[in-house]
Amino acid sequence: MPAPIGAVAGSIVRSARTRQKSAEAVVPVGSVNREGPNIRRADLWSGSGGHLDRSHLANASQPDEEAVNPAEPPAERSDLAVPTASEAQPAGDGELWGEVFSRPNLFAALRRVERNHGAPGVDQMTVDGLRPWLKDHWPEVRRQLDEGTYRPAPVRRVTIPKPDGGERELGVPTALDRVIQQAIAQVLVPIFDPQFSSQSFGFRPGRSAHQAVRAARDFVAEGYHWAVDVDLERFFDQVQHDVLMARVARRVSDKRVLRTIRRYLEAGTMVDGVKQASAEGTPQGSPLSPLLSNIMLDDLDRELERRGHRFVRYADDVRVYVKSQRAGERVLAGITEFLQQRLKLPVNPKKSSVQPASTATILGFGFYFPRGGGVGIRVGDKPVARMRQKVRRLSRRRWRVTMAVRVEALNRFIRGWCGYFSLADSSTTFIAADKWLRRRLRQVRWVEWKVPKARRHNLRKLGMPEADVRRWAGTSKGSWRIAGTLLHRALPNAYWDAQGLSGFWVCRHRLRSA
Repeated sequence: MPAPIGAVAGSIVRSARTRQKSAEAVVPVGSVNREGPNIRRADLWSGSGGHLDRSHLANASQPDEEAVNPAEPPAERSDLAVPTASEAQPAGDGELWGEVFSRPNLFAALRRVERNHGAPGVDQMTVDGLRPWLKDHWPEVRRQLDEGTYRPAPVRRVTIPKPDGGERELGVPTALDRVIQQAIAQVLVPIFDPQFSSQSFGFRPGRSAHQAVRAARDFVAEGYHWAVDVDLERFFDQVQHDVLMARVARRVSDKRVLRTIRRYLEAGTMVDGVKQASAEGTPQGSPLSPLLSNIMLDDLDRELERRGHRFVRYADDVRVYVKSQRAGERVLAGITEFLQQRLKLPVNPKKSSVQPASTATILGFGFYFPRGGGVGIRVGDKPVARMRQKVRRLSRRRWRVTMAVRVEALNRFIRGWCGYFSLADSSTTFIAADKWLRRRLRQVRWVEWKVPKARRHNLRKLGMPEADVRRWAGTSKGSWRIAGTLLHRALPNAYWDAQGLSGFWVCRHRLRSA
Protein backbone atom coordinates (compact mmCIF):
# COMPACT_ATOMS: atom_id res chain seq x y z
CA MET A 1 0.00 0.00 0.00
CA PRO A 2 1.61 3.32 -0.99
CA ALA A 3 2.61 5.77 1.73
CA PRO A 4 0.39 8.82 2.31
CA ILE A 5 1.07 11.78 0.10
CA GLY A 6 2.04 14.12 2.97
CA ALA A 7 4.56 11.59 4.34
CA VAL A 8 6.27 11.19 0.94
CA ALA A 9 6.48 14.96 0.40
CA GLY A 10 7.71 15.57 3.94
CA SER A 11 10.46 12.97 3.74
CA ILE A 12 11.69 14.40 0.45
CA VAL A 13 11.78 17.93 1.83
CA ARG A 14 13.73 16.79 4.90
CA SER A 15 16.30 15.07 2.68
CA ALA A 16 17.82 18.24 1.33
CA ARG A 17 21.15 16.66 0.44
CA THR A 18 19.53 14.03 -1.78
CA ARG A 19 16.95 16.33 -3.41
CA GLN A 20 18.29 15.83 -6.91
CA LYS A 21 18.09 12.07 -6.65
CA SER A 22 14.59 12.21 -5.25
CA ALA A 23 13.32 13.51 -8.59
CA GLU A 24 13.71 9.98 -9.97
CA ALA A 25 11.67 8.44 -7.14
CA VAL A 26 8.15 7.27 -7.80
CA VAL A 27 5.68 9.74 -6.37
CA PRO A 28 1.99 8.88 -6.18
CA VAL A 29 -0.12 10.52 -8.81
CA GLY A 30 -1.68 13.75 -7.60
CA SER A 31 0.92 14.47 -4.90
CA VAL A 32 2.37 17.42 -6.81
CA ASN A 33 0.62 20.03 -8.88
CA ARG A 34 3.36 22.39 -10.06
CA GLU A 35 1.13 24.47 -12.30
CA GLY A 36 -1.91 24.67 -10.05
CA PRO A 37 -2.67 27.60 -7.74
CA ASN A 38 -1.65 27.53 -4.10
CA ILE A 39 -4.99 27.55 -2.29
CA ARG A 40 -3.83 26.79 1.23
CA ARG A 41 -4.21 30.49 2.27
CA ALA A 42 -7.66 30.87 0.69
CA ASP A 43 -6.54 34.01 -1.05
CA LEU A 44 -9.13 34.76 -3.72
CA TRP A 45 -11.69 37.52 -3.68
CA SER A 46 -15.17 36.54 -4.82
CA GLY A 47 -18.00 38.58 -6.20
CA SER A 48 -19.13 39.32 -2.63
CA GLY A 49 -15.80 41.06 -1.94
CA GLY A 50 -14.08 39.25 0.90
CA HIS A 51 -15.36 35.63 0.77
CA LEU A 52 -13.59 32.73 -0.82
CA ASP A 53 -13.82 31.84 -4.46
CA ARG A 54 -14.94 28.20 -4.24
CA SER A 55 -13.92 27.26 -7.76
CA HIS A 56 -10.62 25.66 -6.66
CA LEU A 57 -11.51 24.10 -3.32
CA ALA A 58 -10.97 20.64 -4.78
CA ASN A 59 -7.25 21.29 -4.53
CA ALA A 60 -7.35 22.33 -0.87
CA SER A 61 -6.32 18.85 0.33
CA GLN A 62 -2.92 19.05 -1.37
CA PRO A 63 0.15 19.22 0.90
CA ASP A 64 1.75 22.58 1.60
CA GLU A 65 4.89 21.77 -0.38
CA GLU A 66 3.79 22.18 -3.97
CA ALA A 67 7.19 21.64 -5.57
CA VAL A 68 8.94 18.46 -4.36
CA ASN A 69 11.96 19.17 -6.53
CA PRO A 70 12.00 22.93 -7.19
CA ALA A 71 13.95 24.07 -10.21
CA GLU A 72 17.28 25.82 -9.71
CA PRO A 73 17.29 29.60 -10.25
CA PRO A 74 17.96 30.63 -13.85
CA ALA A 75 21.63 30.89 -14.71
CA GLU A 76 23.11 34.36 -15.08
CA ARG A 77 24.88 35.61 -18.16
CA SER A 78 28.57 34.97 -18.29
CA ASP A 79 29.49 38.60 -17.66
CA LEU A 80 27.61 38.85 -14.38
CA ALA A 81 29.00 38.37 -10.90
CA VAL A 82 28.44 34.98 -9.27
CA PRO A 83 26.24 35.20 -6.16
CA THR A 84 27.85 34.52 -2.82
CA ALA A 85 26.87 31.67 -0.53
CA SER A 86 24.54 33.92 1.48
CA GLU A 87 22.76 34.96 -1.71
CA ALA A 88 22.25 31.46 -3.08
CA GLN A 89 19.10 30.82 -1.04
CA PRO A 90 16.24 31.78 -3.36
CA ALA A 91 12.69 31.89 -2.10
CA GLY A 92 10.84 28.61 -2.48
CA ASP A 93 8.98 27.85 -5.68
CA GLY A 94 5.20 28.02 -5.26
CA GLU A 95 5.24 29.26 -1.69
CA LEU A 96 6.21 32.77 -2.82
CA TRP A 97 3.35 32.94 -5.32
CA GLY A 98 0.88 31.98 -2.61
CA GLU A 99 2.33 34.58 -0.27
CA VAL A 100 2.04 37.34 -2.87
CA PHE A 101 -1.62 36.63 -3.52
CA SER A 102 -2.69 35.80 0.01
CA ARG A 103 -5.71 37.69 1.28
CA PRO A 104 -3.83 39.73 3.94
CA ASN A 105 -1.13 40.78 1.49
CA LEU A 106 -3.60 41.71 -1.25
CA PHE A 107 -5.77 43.77 1.05
CA ALA A 108 -2.67 45.53 2.44
CA ALA A 109 -1.61 46.33 -1.14
CA LEU A 110 -5.10 47.60 -1.99
CA ARG A 111 -5.17 49.87 1.06
CA ARG A 112 -1.72 51.21 0.20
CA VAL A 113 -2.79 52.04 -3.36
CA GLU A 114 -5.98 53.69 -2.12
CA ARG A 115 -4.03 55.71 0.42
CA ASN A 116 -1.61 56.94 -2.24
CA HIS A 117 -4.46 57.92 -4.58
CA GLY A 118 -2.67 58.59 -7.86
CA ALA A 119 -3.85 59.31 -11.38
CA PRO A 120 -5.67 56.70 -13.48
CA GLY A 121 -3.83 54.64 -16.07
CA VAL A 122 -4.68 53.98 -19.69
CA ASP A 123 -8.01 52.37 -18.73
CA GLN A 124 -9.07 55.59 -16.92
CA MET A 125 -10.09 53.61 -13.82
CA THR A 126 -9.72 55.71 -10.69
CA VAL A 127 -8.48 54.38 -7.37
CA ASP A 128 -11.91 55.04 -5.85
CA GLY A 129 -13.54 52.75 -8.38
CA LEU A 130 -11.03 49.93 -8.00
CA ARG A 131 -12.48 48.13 -4.97
CA PRO A 132 -16.01 47.71 -6.46
CA TRP A 133 -14.45 46.53 -9.72
CA LEU A 134 -12.35 43.92 -7.93
CA LYS A 135 -15.39 42.42 -6.20
CA ASP A 136 -16.78 41.37 -9.58
CA HIS A 137 -13.63 40.72 -11.62
CA TRP A 138 -10.85 39.56 -9.27
CA PRO A 139 -11.55 35.79 -9.62
CA GLU A 140 -11.01 36.05 -13.38
CA VAL A 141 -7.85 38.15 -12.92
CA ARG A 142 -6.48 35.62 -10.43
CA ARG A 143 -7.23 32.74 -12.78
CA GLN A 144 -5.28 34.48 -15.56
CA LEU A 145 -2.39 35.16 -13.20
CA ASP A 146 -2.26 31.50 -12.11
CA GLU A 147 -2.44 30.23 -15.69
CA GLY A 148 0.15 32.70 -16.93
CA THR A 149 -2.18 34.38 -19.42
CA TYR A 150 -2.48 37.74 -17.65
CA ARG A 151 -1.00 40.63 -19.62
CA PRO A 152 -0.40 43.94 -17.81
CA ALA A 153 -1.72 47.07 -19.48
CA PRO A 154 0.84 49.51 -20.89
CA VAL A 155 1.67 52.44 -18.62
CA ARG A 156 0.45 55.92 -19.42
CA ARG A 157 3.39 58.19 -20.19
CA VAL A 158 3.40 61.59 -18.46
CA THR A 159 6.14 64.18 -18.12
CA ILE A 160 6.92 66.49 -15.21
CA PRO A 161 9.44 69.34 -15.14
CA LYS A 162 12.81 68.66 -13.51
CA PRO A 163 14.04 71.08 -10.84
CA ASP A 164 17.17 71.83 -12.89
CA GLY A 165 15.34 72.14 -16.21
CA GLY A 166 14.17 69.61 -18.78
CA GLU A 167 11.49 67.01 -18.24
CA ARG A 168 11.27 63.70 -16.43
CA GLU A 169 9.20 60.91 -17.94
CA LEU A 170 6.97 58.94 -15.60
CA GLY A 171 4.86 55.86 -16.23
CA VAL A 172 1.41 55.59 -14.63
CA PRO A 173 0.22 51.95 -14.42
CA THR A 174 -3.46 51.12 -14.15
CA ALA A 175 -4.93 50.93 -10.66
CA LEU A 176 -5.20 47.13 -10.93
CA ASP A 177 -1.57 46.75 -11.97
CA ARG A 178 -0.50 49.01 -9.11
CA VAL A 179 -2.20 46.67 -6.64
CA ILE A 180 -0.52 43.59 -8.13
CA GLN A 181 2.89 45.27 -8.22
CA GLN A 182 2.45 46.51 -4.67
CA ALA A 183 1.57 42.99 -3.53
CA ILE A 184 4.72 41.63 -5.18
CA ALA A 185 6.87 44.40 -3.69
CA GLN A 186 5.54 43.78 -0.17
CA VAL A 187 6.69 40.16 -0.32
CA LEU A 188 10.01 40.77 -2.08
CA VAL A 189 11.22 43.65 0.11
CA PRO A 190 11.75 41.42 3.22
CA ILE A 191 13.67 38.98 1.00
CA PHE A 192 16.03 41.49 -0.61
CA ASP A 193 16.29 44.40 1.83
CA PRO A 194 18.33 42.64 4.57
CA GLN A 195 21.03 41.89 1.97
CA PHE A 196 21.39 45.49 0.77
CA SER A 197 24.34 47.63 1.81
CA SER A 198 24.09 49.74 4.94
CA GLN A 199 25.16 52.71 2.78
CA SER A 200 22.06 52.44 0.59
CA PHE A 201 19.31 54.74 1.89
CA GLY A 202 16.79 55.22 -0.92
CA PHE A 203 13.32 53.64 -0.86
CA ARG A 204 14.07 51.29 2.01
CA PRO A 205 12.03 50.73 5.17
CA GLY A 206 13.41 52.63 8.15
CA ARG A 207 15.80 54.70 6.01
CA SER A 208 15.58 58.27 4.76
CA ALA A 209 17.33 61.01 2.85
CA HIS A 210 18.30 62.70 6.12
CA GLN A 211 20.17 59.58 7.19
CA ALA A 212 22.07 59.64 3.89
CA VAL A 213 23.05 63.28 4.40
CA ARG A 214 24.24 62.61 7.95
CA ALA A 215 26.32 59.65 6.76
CA ALA A 216 27.94 61.86 4.11
CA ARG A 217 28.61 64.55 6.74
CA ASP A 218 30.38 61.97 8.91
CA PHE A 219 32.66 60.95 6.02
CA VAL A 220 33.59 64.59 5.40
CA ALA A 221 34.29 65.02 9.13
CA GLU A 222 36.69 62.05 8.94
CA GLY A 223 38.83 63.95 6.44
CA TYR A 224 37.34 62.83 3.12
CA HIS A 225 37.01 66.33 1.71
CA TRP A 226 36.45 65.46 -1.96
CA ALA A 227 33.14 64.17 -3.35
CA VAL A 228 32.80 62.02 -6.48
CA ASP A 229 29.39 62.56 -8.08
CA VAL A 230 28.46 59.66 -10.38
CA ASP A 231 25.51 60.59 -12.60
CA LEU A 232 23.70 57.65 -14.19
CA GLU A 233 22.28 58.81 -17.50
CA ARG A 234 18.51 58.19 -17.54
CA PHE A 235 18.94 55.24 -15.19
CA PHE A 236 15.31 54.12 -15.10
CA ASP A 237 15.12 54.19 -18.91
CA GLN A 238 18.42 52.38 -19.56
CA VAL A 239 18.21 49.27 -17.35
CA GLN A 240 18.56 46.09 -19.41
CA HIS A 241 15.87 43.57 -18.57
CA ASP A 242 18.12 40.48 -18.81
CA VAL A 243 20.68 41.94 -16.44
CA LEU A 244 18.02 43.02 -13.96
CA MET A 245 16.06 39.74 -14.03
CA ALA A 246 19.25 37.75 -13.48
CA ARG A 247 19.75 39.63 -10.23
CA VAL A 248 16.15 39.13 -9.15
CA ALA A 249 16.52 35.40 -9.83
CA ARG A 250 19.41 35.17 -7.39
CA ARG A 251 16.92 35.13 -4.53
CA VAL A 252 13.63 34.30 -6.24
CA SER A 253 13.17 30.93 -7.93
CA ASP A 254 9.37 31.03 -8.28
CA LYS A 255 8.92 31.05 -12.04
CA ARG A 256 5.46 32.59 -11.90
CA VAL A 257 6.72 35.56 -9.86
CA LEU A 258 9.68 36.04 -12.21
CA ARG A 259 7.41 35.80 -15.24
CA THR A 260 5.01 38.38 -13.83
CA ILE A 261 7.82 40.84 -13.05
CA ARG A 262 9.24 40.39 -16.53
CA ARG A 263 5.87 41.10 -18.11
CA TYR A 264 5.56 44.32 -16.16
CA LEU A 265 8.98 45.37 -17.44
CA GLU A 266 7.89 44.61 -20.99
CA ALA A 267 4.37 46.06 -20.73
CA GLY A 268 5.29 49.06 -22.84
CA THR A 269 3.99 52.61 -22.72
CA MET A 270 1.02 54.39 -24.25
CA VAL A 271 1.95 57.67 -25.94
CA ASP A 272 -0.76 59.64 -27.76
CA GLY A 273 -2.87 56.51 -28.07
CA VAL A 274 -0.05 54.42 -29.58
CA LYS A 275 1.56 51.56 -27.65
CA GLN A 276 5.34 51.58 -27.67
CA ALA A 277 7.28 48.45 -26.75
CA SER A 278 9.75 48.54 -23.85
CA ALA A 279 13.02 46.82 -24.74
CA GLU A 280 14.76 48.20 -21.65
CA GLY A 281 14.14 50.32 -18.57
CA THR A 282 11.75 50.31 -15.63
CA PRO A 283 8.96 52.92 -15.60
CA GLN A 284 9.26 55.48 -12.81
CA GLY A 285 6.06 55.68 -10.86
CA SER A 286 5.35 51.97 -10.43
CA PRO A 287 5.43 50.34 -6.96
CA LEU A 288 8.06 47.85 -8.13
CA SER A 289 10.45 50.38 -9.62
CA PRO A 290 12.20 51.49 -6.38
CA LEU A 291 12.90 47.91 -5.29
CA LEU A 292 14.14 46.91 -8.74
CA SER A 293 16.49 49.90 -8.84
CA ASN A 294 18.01 48.88 -5.51
CA ILE A 295 18.39 45.29 -6.71
CA MET A 296 20.11 46.49 -9.87
CA LEU A 297 22.55 48.79 -8.07
CA ASP A 298 23.32 46.45 -5.19
CA ASP A 299 26.27 45.09 -7.18
CA LEU A 300 27.67 48.62 -7.33
CA ASP A 301 27.38 48.91 -3.54
CA ARG A 302 29.19 45.61 -3.06
CA GLU A 303 31.96 46.66 -5.42
CA LEU A 304 32.44 49.96 -3.60
CA GLU A 305 32.54 48.15 -0.27
CA ARG A 306 35.06 45.64 -1.64
CA ARG A 307 37.32 48.52 -2.64
CA GLY A 308 36.98 50.08 0.81
CA HIS A 309 35.36 53.35 -0.34
CA ARG A 310 33.28 55.71 1.79
CA PHE A 311 30.09 56.19 -0.18
CA VAL A 312 26.41 57.03 0.08
CA ARG A 313 23.74 55.94 -2.38
CA TYR A 314 20.14 57.10 -2.54
CA ALA A 315 18.44 55.28 -5.44
CA ASP A 316 20.53 56.26 -8.48
CA ASP A 317 22.18 59.21 -6.68
CA VAL A 318 25.73 58.07 -5.79
CA ARG A 319 28.41 59.98 -3.87
CA VAL A 320 31.86 58.62 -3.05
CA TYR A 321 34.07 60.55 -0.61
CA VAL A 322 37.86 60.51 -0.97
CA LYS A 323 40.80 62.50 0.41
CA SER A 324 42.22 64.11 -2.75
CA GLN A 325 41.17 65.26 -6.18
CA ARG A 326 43.52 62.79 -7.84
CA ALA A 327 42.00 59.90 -5.91
CA GLY A 328 38.54 61.15 -6.88
CA GLU A 329 39.37 61.16 -10.58
CA ARG A 330 40.74 57.65 -10.30
CA VAL A 331 37.62 56.45 -8.46
CA LEU A 332 35.31 58.09 -11.00
CA ALA A 333 37.08 56.33 -13.86
CA GLY A 334 36.89 52.97 -12.07
CA ILE A 335 33.21 53.28 -11.19
CA THR A 336 32.34 54.40 -14.71
CA GLU A 337 34.05 51.33 -16.16
CA PHE A 338 32.28 49.02 -13.69
CA LEU A 339 28.84 50.47 -14.42
CA GLN A 340 29.25 50.38 -18.16
CA GLN A 341 30.97 47.00 -18.46
CA ARG A 342 29.33 44.97 -15.71
CA LEU A 343 25.90 46.53 -15.23
CA LYS A 344 25.49 47.90 -18.77
CA LEU A 345 24.48 51.31 -17.40
CA PRO A 346 25.71 54.45 -19.18
CA VAL A 347 27.29 57.24 -17.12
CA ASN A 348 26.77 60.88 -18.05
CA PRO A 349 30.32 62.34 -18.24
CA LYS A 350 29.04 65.93 -18.40
CA LYS A 351 27.23 65.72 -15.06
CA SER A 352 29.64 63.38 -13.27
CA SER A 353 32.32 65.32 -11.43
CA VAL A 354 34.91 65.47 -8.64
CA GLN A 355 34.39 68.49 -6.36
CA PRO A 356 35.45 69.70 -2.93
CA ALA A 357 32.97 68.61 -0.29
CA SER A 358 32.29 72.25 0.57
CA THR A 359 30.85 72.92 -2.90
CA ALA A 360 29.34 69.51 -3.72
CA THR A 361 25.75 68.78 -2.73
CA ILE A 362 23.79 65.64 -1.94
CA LEU A 363 19.99 65.41 -1.95
CA GLY A 364 19.67 69.20 -1.81
CA PHE A 365 22.15 69.72 1.05
CA GLY A 366 25.73 70.94 1.17
CA PHE A 367 28.42 71.15 3.84
CA TYR A 368 30.46 73.92 5.42
CA PHE A 369 33.29 74.14 7.92
CA PRO A 370 32.41 76.42 10.87
CA ARG A 371 35.12 78.26 12.79
CA GLY A 372 34.70 76.12 15.88
CA GLY A 373 35.58 72.97 13.94
CA GLY A 374 33.54 70.08 12.67
CA VAL A 375 31.28 69.96 9.62
CA GLY A 376 27.90 71.67 9.33
CA ILE A 377 24.98 70.99 7.00
CA ARG A 378 23.56 73.77 4.85
CA VAL A 379 20.84 74.11 2.24
CA GLY A 380 22.12 73.85 -1.32
CA ASP A 381 21.96 76.78 -3.73
CA LYS A 382 19.56 75.12 -6.16
CA PRO A 383 16.88 74.32 -3.55
CA VAL A 384 17.04 77.94 -2.36
CA ALA A 385 16.56 79.17 -5.94
CA ARG A 386 13.57 76.84 -6.42
CA MET A 387 12.12 77.97 -3.11
CA ARG A 388 12.32 81.61 -4.16
CA GLN A 389 10.69 80.79 -7.48
CA LYS A 390 7.75 79.15 -5.69
CA VAL A 391 7.39 82.04 -3.23
CA ARG A 392 7.38 84.51 -6.12
CA ARG A 393 4.38 82.71 -7.61
CA LEU A 394 2.52 82.69 -4.28
CA SER A 395 3.30 86.35 -3.56
CA ARG A 396 2.86 87.81 -7.02
CA ARG A 397 0.98 91.10 -7.09
CA ARG A 398 -1.40 90.09 -9.90
CA TRP A 399 -2.82 87.16 -7.94
CA ARG A 400 -6.12 88.72 -6.87
CA VAL A 401 -6.84 86.94 -3.58
CA THR A 402 -7.24 88.11 0.00
CA MET A 403 -4.17 88.26 2.19
CA ALA A 404 -5.60 85.47 4.37
CA VAL A 405 -5.74 83.10 1.37
CA ARG A 406 -2.24 84.12 0.30
CA VAL A 407 -0.80 83.59 3.78
CA GLU A 408 -2.41 80.16 4.09
CA ALA A 409 -0.92 79.06 0.75
CA LEU A 410 2.50 80.33 1.84
CA ASN A 411 2.22 78.56 5.19
CA ARG A 412 1.53 75.22 3.51
CA PHE A 413 4.58 75.60 1.32
CA ILE A 414 6.79 76.79 4.19
CA ARG A 415 5.81 73.84 6.38
CA GLY A 416 6.60 71.36 3.63
CA TRP A 417 9.89 73.01 2.67
CA CYS A 418 11.09 73.31 6.25
CA GLY A 419 9.96 69.77 7.01
CA TYR A 420 12.74 68.56 4.72
CA PHE A 421 15.38 71.28 4.98
CA SER A 422 15.18 71.80 8.76
CA LEU A 423 18.07 69.31 8.91
CA ALA A 424 20.39 72.19 7.95
CA ASP A 425 22.52 73.52 10.80
CA SER A 426 22.97 76.97 9.29
CA SER A 427 20.07 79.35 9.99
CA THR A 428 21.26 82.04 7.56
CA THR A 429 19.16 80.75 4.67
CA PHE A 430 15.97 80.73 6.75
CA ILE A 431 16.49 84.22 8.20
CA ALA A 432 17.23 85.68 4.76
CA ALA A 433 14.16 83.96 3.32
CA ASP A 434 11.95 85.52 6.00
CA LYS A 435 13.23 89.05 5.32
CA TRP A 436 12.73 88.65 1.59
CA LEU A 437 9.25 87.11 1.97
CA ARG A 438 7.96 89.87 4.27
CA ARG A 439 9.22 92.55 1.93
CA ARG A 440 7.34 90.94 -0.94
CA LEU A 441 4.15 90.85 1.13
CA ARG A 442 4.59 94.52 2.05
CA GLN A 443 4.91 95.23 -1.65
CA VAL A 444 1.60 93.41 -2.24
CA ARG A 445 -0.08 95.52 0.42
CA TRP A 446 1.13 98.75 -1.17
CA VAL A 447 -0.17 97.71 -4.58
CA GLU A 448 -3.54 96.76 -3.03
CA TRP A 449 -4.01 100.29 -1.72
CA LYS A 450 -3.66 101.60 -5.31
CA VAL A 451 -4.55 105.31 -5.04
CA PRO A 452 -3.14 108.04 -2.74
CA LYS A 453 -6.42 108.41 -0.83
CA ALA A 454 -6.45 104.75 0.19
CA ARG A 455 -2.76 104.88 1.08
CA ARG A 456 -3.27 107.90 3.35
CA HIS A 457 -6.19 106.20 5.05
CA ASN A 458 -4.34 102.92 5.70
CA LEU A 459 -1.09 104.58 6.81
CA ARG A 460 -3.01 106.63 9.38
CA LYS A 461 -4.74 103.46 10.65
CA LEU A 462 -1.31 101.89 11.12
CA GLY A 463 -0.25 104.81 13.32
CA MET A 464 2.28 106.43 10.98
CA PRO A 465 3.19 110.10 11.65
CA GLU A 466 1.17 112.58 9.59
CA ALA A 467 4.33 113.97 7.96
CA ASP A 468 5.23 110.52 6.62
CA VAL A 469 1.65 109.94 5.50
CA ARG A 470 1.60 113.12 3.40
CA ARG A 471 5.13 112.51 2.09
CA TRP A 472 4.65 108.94 0.94
CA ALA A 473 0.98 108.71 -0.06
CA GLY A 474 1.50 110.35 -3.42
CA THR A 475 5.06 109.18 -4.14
CA SER A 476 5.98 107.90 -7.57
CA LYS A 477 8.68 105.59 -6.27
CA GLY A 478 8.38 101.88 -6.97
CA SER A 479 6.54 99.48 -4.68
CA TRP A 480 9.65 97.39 -3.98
CA ARG A 481 11.51 100.47 -2.68
CA ILE A 482 8.54 101.54 -0.56
CA ALA A 483 8.31 98.02 0.89
CA GLY A 484 11.91 98.25 2.07
CA THR A 485 11.65 101.71 3.66
CA LEU A 486 8.31 103.15 4.79
CA LEU A 487 6.37 99.89 5.01
CA HIS A 488 9.17 98.26 6.96
CA ARG A 489 8.09 100.55 9.82
CA ALA A 490 4.37 100.62 9.03
CA LEU A 491 4.07 96.81 8.66
CA PRO A 492 6.65 95.32 11.07
CA ASN A 493 7.20 91.63 11.72
CA ALA A 494 4.57 91.67 14.48
CA TYR A 495 1.96 92.68 11.90
CA TRP A 496 2.64 89.56 9.83
CA ASP A 497 2.66 87.39 12.93
CA ALA A 498 -0.84 88.71 13.63
CA GLN A 499 -1.81 87.77 10.06
CA GLY A 500 -0.83 84.17 10.86
CA LEU A 501 2.29 84.01 8.69
CA SER A 502 4.59 81.15 9.69
CA GLY A 503 8.11 82.24 8.87
CA PHE A 504 10.90 79.97 7.65
CA TRP A 505 13.08 80.46 10.71
CA VAL A 506 10.27 79.90 13.23
CA CYS A 507 9.14 76.76 11.41
CA ARG A 508 12.70 75.38 11.29
CA HIS A 509 13.28 76.17 14.97
CA ARG A 510 10.06 74.43 15.97
CA LEU A 511 10.89 71.30 13.97
CA ARG A 512 14.44 71.05 15.29
CA SER A 513 13.24 71.51 18.86
CA ALA A 514 10.59 68.80 18.60
